Amino acid sequence: MENIITNLKQFWGYTGFANFELNYLIMIVIGCVFIYLAIKKDWEPMLLVPIGFGILIGNIPLFAGLNVGVYEEGSVLNILYQGVKQGFYPPLIFLGIGAMTDFSALIANPKLFLIGAAAQFGIFGAYAVSLALGFDPAQAGAIGIIGGADGPTAIFLSSRLAPNLMGAIAVSAYSYMALVPVIQPPIMRLLTTKKERLIRMKPPRAVSPTEKRLFPVIGFLLTAFIVPSGIPLLGMLFFGNLLKESGVTRRLANTASGPLIDIVTILIGVTVGASTQASEFLRVESVKIFIIGAFSFFLATFAGVFFVKILNLFLKEGNKINPLIGNAGVSAVPDAARVSNNVGLEYDPKNYLLMHAMGPNVAGVIGSAVAAGMLLGFLG
Repeated sequence: MENIITNLKQFWGYTGFANFELNYLIMIVIGCVFIYLAIKKDWEPMLLVPIGFGILIGNIPLFAGLNVGVYEEGSVLNILYQGVKQGFYPPLIFLGIGAMTDFSALIANPKLFLIGAAAQFGIFGAYAVSLALGFDPAQAGAIGIIGGADGPTAIFLSSRLAPNLMGAIAVSAYSYMALVPVIQPPIMRLLTTKKERLIRMKPPRAVSPTEKRLFPVIGFLLTAFIVPSGIPLLGMLFFGNLLKESGVTRRLANTASGPLIDIVTILIGVTVGASTQASEFLRVESVKIFIIGAFSFFLATFAGVFFVKILNLFLKEGNKINPLIGNAGVSAVPDAARVSNNVGLEYDPKNYLLMHAMGPNVAGVIGSAVAAGMLLGFLG
């Protein structure tokens, strides 16, 4: 009988109930909120469901030495987490993005690239604020990339510059990506007049297959020579697009844009979520990162929309750009472009802006990768 009681006490000591602390409950609630928003509100379910459930996985109170936690060397979760920690999941995500992205809108109207570049102002604005709040330059660079609205890029850069902050940075980036339909429309309406919202843009010209095939090669060479440190992301992005546009690698393109990116999205979401253990995540730094992340999204949206307004001062009547596509300069593809289209349709049910908005949207993907390469180049 005595042995049974001893064994039961030992068993109890291994349970999550015996090791429970309030911090774990807070994180479990946050994980449940993510899952609720994904299912009930349909906010980026492909991201928030894996991350939300990963938060639940990472915040079961564990007895030290069980060797199952994400931070315990050699555990299954730790091995899967190496894809985040070592930064090899993000390039695979970029490969899939390239293979599913049509760059025609950007090729047809190259000046839309300037909008994507302007929206990256959110990155450098957040970098400056991070420095002001006491983060060191490397940490500030990793935090600043949240403003690019690109979760894989945020993971890639933080794995290099601030591994200790990667969980908070990644969750912040993905959270605000999911909130694009909530955050951006009020800023877009505030910065534009009714007349500007009703601007109808010329249909983009037809882009030839040759142009589509040349674009990934020329685009990669130009960007890689400018920021060689961005090659892992830029190389995979443009390579994926070449697979799509070459016309002779359809199977590879389908694999990259389908099963591969789905598998990596699951792994990156669950392991990033699991990395938010209460002991690692619930810190003052995490709160600061979420505040800076919100600021960077506001600033990026403001910069994109405001830049279009300035650009229109130099464009002739009939060639003007609807400022509502300025928000799409962030890298949240294609959600930011959908927001441009949806807000435009509110004011003119026949003014479809989606195709035009995809130009700055895909430019934002390239821009965020270039910005990450620049930050890694002078901070890494």
